[in-house]
Amino acid sequence: MIASTYFFNMIREAVTEYLSKHGVDITSEPKKFSENFKCVLFDMDGVLYDSMPNHAIAWQESMAKFGINMTSANAYATEGARGIDTIKKFMLDQIGKNITLDEAQTIYDEKTRIFHHMPTAPIFEGVTEMMEKIVQSGMSVNVVTGSGQRPLIDRLIHDFGKFIDEDHITTAYDVKRGKPYPDPYLIGLKKAGNLKPSQGIVVENAPLGVRSGVSAGIFTIAINSGPLPDSALKNEGANILFHKMTELSDEWNYLF
Repeated sequence: MIASTYFFNMIREAVTEYLSKHGVDITSEPKKFSENFKCVLFDMDGVLYDSMPNHAIAWQESMAKFGINMTSANAYATEGARGIDTIKKFMLDQIGKNITLDEAQTIYDEKTRIFHHMPTAPIFEGVTEMMEKIVQSGMSVNVVTGSGQRPLIDRLIHDFGKFIDEDHITTAYDVKRGKPYPDPYLIGLKKAGNLKPSQGIVVENAPLGVRSGVSAGIFTIAINSGPLPDSALKNEGANILFHKMTELSDEWNYLF
């Protein structure tokens, strides 16, 4: 009960401060929060699926084949950005070559090939229960990912088809500028029903993703499911931080 009271007060304070800054008139009653928010926008890797360890390995192996050094820490730090943007940046920084999109796509295809030969990443504990609670709260479930891999999008529909359809999924191919720009989450709001930033909630695990949600003006919850320090997410402006989806799920009904 002590932990729940702590989290409850922490979330209530963060939400109240956020809504006040965005000119939303609410009472201090927690139940009123749900009357403002209309959708939740989830990142995919590292939030819905425990897939980042696989992605880190695939990034390191594929980039090494093209003479680029990429560490596991690099993979976590750049997560959320479009793959081709990450490749172009590393190529420019390390080799001094400004490669074309087609050249970047070739490297990304190799990364994708390696990733899909690895064991299937499990769904994080608490995700399905979290989506159930979101729907019960009268909000829609949405996904905003920097990935453009068709098998991963198909898996989203297969695993979470009860809560989401393809019209509520934003991918790398929906934007010209990926995370950390606000574009992906602004498109996500549009797909969620042409909503205002103050009507959405972002759930992210990566610094670039948090920066994207915050720069879009959306209340942003960080789930630090990886090895990065909490400060890497807090410093990007996360409104509140948890370490597990189950923590957020446990507190959801207290607010909504």
